[in-house]
Amino acid sequence: NFGRPETCDHEANGNNPLCGDKVTVFLSIAGDVIEDVRFEARGCAISVASASMMTELVKGRKLADARAIFEDFRDVVTRKEDVGADDLERLDKLAVLTGVREFPMRVKCATLPWHTMSAALDDSEEDVTTE
Repeated sequence: NFGRPETCDHEANGNNPLCGDKVTVFLSIAGDVIEDVRFEARGCAISVASASMMTELVKGRKLADARAIFEDFRDVVTRKEDVGADDLERLDKLAVLTGVREFPMRVKCATLPWHTMSAALDDSEEDVTTE
């Protein structure tokens, strides 16, 4: 899902200035379903991997479901308490990124694509930043 699509309905840019991550998320939406999602990214492996997994997990889903996945992911990686088996199962592929909890700067890398997708869903014209 890497690359700029020929057409899209929604687009947003994200930037993590401390790490140098930059991501653009492109969405094609029909009704309340994400028909296609693509991204372009330059940055650390965590940010790019998170963007790639995000596209796989939200493509074909309802907008509310995509937002709920982001909320679950953000909750788990920012939570102080231990992550349980239920959390990991609910996160599906994103469970591999839960180790960023131990490194607050890396939480920003992992969540940047998701914040950017959320901005695209909201038709925000402002660039997303982690600062």
